[in-house]
Amino acid sequence: MTPTTPPSPSSSLSTGAHDIRSAELAPGGRDRIEWAMRAMPALASIRERFARDRPLAGARISACMHVTTETAALVRTLVAGGAEVRLCASNPLSTQDDVAAALAVDDGIGMFAIAGEDRDTYYRHLRQALEHRPHVIMDDGADLTTLVHTTESALGAAIVGGTEETTTGVARLRGMAADGVLRFGMIAVNDADTKHLFDNRYGTGQSTIDAFMRATNRLLAGRVFVVCGFGWCGRGVAARAAGMGARVIVTEIDPTRALEAVMEGYQVLPMASAAAIGDFFCTVTGNRDVIRREHFAAMKDGAIVANAGHFDVELDLPALAELSVSRRELRRSLEQFTLVDGRRIHVLAEGRLVNLGAAEGHPADVMDLSFAAQALAAEHVFARGEPLAPGVHALPKALDQQVARLELDAMGIEIDALTPAQTRYLCSWRSGT
Repeated sequence: MTPTTPPSPSSSLSTGAHDIRSAELAPGGRDRIEWAMRAMPALASIRERFARDRPLAGARISACMHVTTETAALVRTLVAGGAEVRLCASNPLSTQDDVAAALAVDDGIGMFAIAGEDRDTYYRHLRQALEHRPHVIMDDGADLTTLVHTTESALGAAIVGGTEETTTGVARLRGMAADGVLRFGMIAVNDADTKHLFDNRYGTGQSTIDAFMRATNRLLAGRVFVVCGFGWCGRGVAARAAGMGARVIVTEIDPTRALEAVMEGYQVLPMASAAAIGDFFCTVTGNRDVIRREHFAAMKDGAIVANAGHFDVELDLPALAELSVSRRELRRSLEQFTLVDGRRIHVLAEGRLVNLGAAEGHPADVMDLSFAAQALAAEHVFARGEPLAPGVHALPKALDQQVARLELDAMGIEIDALTPAQTRYLCSWRSGT
């Protein structure tokens, strides 16, 4: 099941406790959450301990994340630990309305998200998620953090720390820290090994190709697929596109990543050259204006363009609109722009995060790792008994490895352990050849 159509003004249920499309959608969301939770054993193990030990008792948590079945599993884990949670969407197109309804109706969560909400509603929901004056915030893109440092500073007065889920958000937080304005500590969950090595690479790779398939129903085999950016997300998209038989071209600004792409067997070109060759384009950089006016002007008739980075600014869609004489929606999540000379360029999911705008996002199996890390990070921030020092912090290595061990245990996989002699050898400078 994919996200439902955008809301009409009369279709949402709005109260002080939540703002959702319809409570009647809850049964469908309940079933889908149950299905996702079956594939999240590491988080289930943490939830069982949380229910027993209640490490988050008394904590108020505000979360701005994609409202999906996997996020619902995380929220239920936080509640099991004793937290009072409010949740809003980190992307207007990624909300699964039935999941939002189930969390509001079945779990009593302060739920503020409607698929397709406009910009004003989006920011109203951010403020509503903060109105219980949280101790901990969970962010995905740093919008919530930015809000409590600008127009809603009073609502952030009780915050002792928080977590950030995605690359773009971590970059924004580091910018705030560099400018000396970040008032509390944020754990960069995105940078944990059990997050970016799996979620970013395997999750983004699979869910992005899934989105291309759902939105276009076009064959990738034999086509040219241009991946803009070769970070962990770009690596995943490139690998999955190649696995579908596409000829993959990578564009990069970083010489080391470009060299790595070459060594992986991909062709590396500047975007100015790739624009005229590609059949499919996907930006995965976290930056703005990656595909610009001159690139759209050079594309072949029928080109398909999407963004798998966090914000839609990676595609200069205002420039594309200016180049076009008409635009219309041909399929769900697929809009056709017709240029003056008759060439047609197709944009998926309004240029927003395509794997959530045109598909369901990452599989639950891989989100188990990311959200297990989120749960442990929230416990670390709240249970330490004092505010986290202002700045961007790494997830403690022991917690990162704990997540991996929980996942291996659930898979029934055993690994070796160092012997005492091996441990001494690794710590000694006297032992040589």
